[in-house]
Amino acid sequence: MTDEPLPPEELASRLAEVYLLVGPLYRRVLRKVELGDAVEGVGAGVRAVLDMLRLGGPMTVPQMGRAQALSRQFVQRMVNDAAEHGFVEAIPNPAHRRSSLIRLTDAGRGAIEAVIAREHGLLGQIGGGDLTQADVDACVKVLSRMLDALSDVDVDMDVG
Repeated sequence: MTDEPLPPEELASRLAEVYLLVGPLYRRVLRKVELGDAVEGVGAGVRAVLDMLRLGGPMTVPQMGRAQALSRQFVQRMVNDAAEHGFVEAIPNPAHRRSSLIRLTDAGRGAIEAVIAREHGLLGQIGGGDLTQADVDACVKVLSRMLDALSDVDVDMDVG
């Protein structure tokens, strides 16, 4: 292993390996959490909405979509699902009369905290005790760079 930067063609090949791992990894972690003692009504999409609101406070549906690179339509469906379970509520938006802010309810805060606690319990068992801070820092750095490189992708654009 070397600390030298990879040439572009090798970098592309190695980062393609990462892309192929990220999707299945994300879906498996979320599915594992959903299958356990997860809170009823907190699937992957609702979980994403609840966590965004937990971290960022009240947001509009378009703001949530941009923050997570998800379509507004998908986020709206997840907000509707969360509202049906009493996890979120719409409140007036002083900056925009027609685009309400969505905020967590107490039930929503309890639900996302329960899901996060379960996730942390599962994720804390990964690596067999040999992963270091440097390993995790490198992983976060690579994934952040990959995400930044695709920041111009419009998630609401129709793909034909």
